[in-house]
Amino acid sequence: MTIFQIEDIHTYYGDSYVLQGLTMSLEEGQIVGLLGRNGVGKTTLVNSLVGFNHPRQGRILFKGQDITHEHSYKIVDLGIGLVPQGRRVFPSLSVEENLIVAARVGNGQGWNKERIYELFPRLKERGRNRANTLSGGEQQMLAIGRGMMSNPDCLILDEPSEGLAPVVIQQVWEAITKLKEMGLSILLVEQNVALALKLVDFVHVMSKGVVVHSSLPDDLWANEEVKSNYLGL
Repeated sequence: MTIFQIEDIHTYYGDSYVLQGLTMSLEEGQIVGLLGRNGVGKTTLVNSLVGFNHPRQGRILFKGQDITHEHSYKIVDLGIGLVPQGRRVFPSLSVEENLIVAARVGNGQGWNKERIYELFPRLKERGRNRANTLSGGEQQMLAIGRGMMSNPDCLILDEPSEGLAPVVIQQVWEAITKLKEMGLSILLVEQNVALALKLVDFVHVMSKGVVVHSSLPDDLWANEEVKSNYLGL
């Protein structure tokens, strides 16, 4: 089953033409990586998928349903979870409160705070602490946990390793691997190419608002021209 079908979308910020006819897809149970330099439109695509910035042309299908111009709260109800770039946890709420406010009756997976604490035991230890007292790594764990509390069919992760120490990145990657093993569909937007390619099933590379390369991860790693021209490797 195709979870996301993104067909020739054109998205603007004011007069700035960002996504210029982007097409890609994500199949059920896959982790698909989206790579590219800063400023090529990756986060704009994320914002288009979750209803923050609607495309002017093209369409976005989620499980066959057209969500191109849908409200963001309805998109969440349909089964799309977002872990935004920069975490964006609620700083004045406790860890537990951050999880509770994101809870949604979902699709039978039954994600609740107890399951989140199994995935991230550190969060259980910090359950009563305010989010603004957590380390960057703990906040990233909380952001992922909050995303899962909506019981998504597809989780979008926007730069989950950004600003984290290597040991913390390893913990976050282990959690994402567990979600993959559970069959969750994931769109992984990431700057760390080597790290992303260890995890994804398929990968797209963006440049100037379009997808310029799509392949299996091993094929991308072997393609020196694409890595040099579009990823700076």
